[in-house]
Amino acid sequence: MVDTHVPQGRDDLCVVQVPLFHGLNFDDQVKVADVATPTSVDAGEQIYAAGSDTSQLMVVHTGAVKVSRVDAEGREQILRVLGAGEFVGESAFLTGARPDHFTTALEPSSMCVFRHADLGRLVAAHPSIGMRMLQEVSKRLAQTETRLASVISGDVTSRLAEYVLSLHGTTTEDGVVVELPLAKKDIASLLDTTPESLSRQLRKLQQSGIAHTRGARGLIIHDIDALMDLAAVA
Repeated sequence: MVDTHVPQGRDDLCVVQVPLFHGLNFDDQVKVADVATPTSVDAGEQIYAAGSDTSQLMVVHTGAVKVSRVDAEGREQILRVLGAGEFVGESAFLTGARPDHFTTALEPSSMCVFRHADLGRLVAAHPSIGMRMLQEVSKRLAQTETRLASVISGDVTSRLAEYVLSLHGTTTEDGVVVELPLAKKDIASLLDTTPESLSRQLRKLQQSGIAHTRGARGLIIHDIDALMDLAAVA
């Protein structure tokens, strides 16, 4: 991590936009921010590695952070990508185990970092934090089970359709425009497939008239209903 600094003002508190702390009033959010360490990382910088002795909850304020594993042959599998308001490090807090994954900044990012000891005191003082943390863990578990079922079925089409539908889109005259937040090789890793298979699926979407690519990362969806039908196949 390359830089730590004090927040410039209360209006810029990263905890304000984090669902984990939405149950607190603003004064309590300020108190929570007082025990956080604002931290900046550069694009491509590894935040921590699997097996490292880290005891921190890291909340993304700006930017994007990928969480991944590396197999015995050195191949990376992206588990998820965190954006503003999302966090990582809760598993080590709940179990005391060392992480089994790597976290790396995909772009210049800022985070609020909480030591587990401080987080424990916050949860004791504000039980809503612990409840929201469990809700987030449960949501991730449900997403993992859905992905696993889709992987077992071997249906790359449904995984891609579900992923595209999860992206924020802008409605235009041509359709709904989404921006792919990752390079296609990283999206392939996230979807448990190969870059070649992903490219074939994107071509199929274009040939069927459901969607077509625009530029390096743009995608215009022409038929949302058809895309939803594909996502429901698994």
